[in-house]
Amino acid sequence: MAAAAGYRLDGRKMGRLRLAAQGLAGAPGPAPGAGGTGFASVPDAVRWMTAMQAQDLPAAMWAVGVRVPGAGLNDVRAALNAGTVVRSWPMRGTLHLVPPEDLGWVLELTADKLTRSIAARFRELDITWRDIEKSRDAALARISAGGPVSRTDLFKEFEAAGQPTQGQRGIHLLGTLCRHGWLVQGPLAGNQQLLVAFDDWIPVSRRLSRPEAVAEFLLRYLRSHGPATVRDFAWWTQIPLTEVRAALAGIRSQLVPLEFGGTEYWLSPETASLLDSGIPGGRSLLLLPGFDEFLLGYQDRSLVLPPEYADRIVPGGNGVFKKTVVAGGEVIGTWARAATGPGKNPGAGVVPEPFDRTKPLGPAATAAFNKAAGRYEAFLAG
Repeated sequence: MAAAAGYRLDGRKMGRLRLAAQGLAGAPGPAPGAGGTGFASVPDAVRWMTAMQAQDLPAAMWAVGVRVPGAGLNDVRAALNAGTVVRSWPMRGTLHLVPPEDLGWVLELTADKLTRSIAARFRELDITWRDIEKSRDAALARISAGGPVSRTDLFKEFEAAGQPTQGQRGIHLLGTLCRHGWLVQGPLAGNQQLLVAFDDWIPVSRRLSRPEAVAEFLLRYLRSHGPATVRDFAWWTQIPLTEVRAALAGIRSQLVPLEFGGTEYWLSPETASLLDSGIPGGRSLLLLPGFDEFLLGYQDRSLVLPPEYADRIVPGGNGVFKKTVVAGGEVIGTWARAATGPGKNPGAGVVPEPFDRTKPLGPAATAAFNKAAGRYEAFLAG
């Protein structure tokens, strides 16, 4: 199926196709990309997405929860505690949730380039490979003797081994040990994750050749995020575009091309079939967390976010993405939990912040917003 003509597409419809691919829109069912809403379990959601932005852990937990009908916060915590979902730095120097069996080959694919890209920062921090080895040995000895360790206590071990941790030196040492597959973030202690030995926490880890890895990563990305471009994927992973294009040649028979606005997009056959059967989500309203893959999973976000409102999502370009209200496949505003405390109504709940303050949500949209807010509150309580 070459879905390039005969369809009257616009940005909202493209956004709704992405909602369907990500399991966020459609008739109830377990088939993301074919009009189904959601996944059967927390690990299923993360496995389908392959990697989900997770530098803000509470936001990442809701990003999973909104894709798993009936899931509560404790279900996501349980997956992290059991190691059926792991959190590490697989790409772009940013934390993501990843299926444990895939983390090893993803790190092998992406770690070296990231290490080269931060070489100047390592020189500024006076970090050598010998320093990394000393930190690794200290960390693994501490974990072998005492089990999972907090970041604070691990940094004390670094210091005792002659490795200063001030001025971001500690976090760069930790990130390097995780990127090279010696450590990984494991069970939760309150709202913080403890560090564990990679091989102990992930006993079964797939290994792929580099061409196999690029091809699988690209296929899974386009199936879970499509319609998307090869440039979106190259940005998302920081894999060179020449490698990405070579990988596409081997998997394109498993995908469908879609031309929109003079650009070639790729998506799964299941998602493409919605062009014939009807794209779901036209009346949907979702409350997505900050840093959600629906927005951050693409280099070009203009399909779903009007460029004139981009600074409303990342005020001042500070890199902190606000929570978004998505209606019918388009980001129409942000949302927040109402402030509580002295003089505040503790039951005020969740409030919308539309981009256009002169056009508040109408009755139907307000009802949909309240329903979505109720689901969020239920998730937090679950």
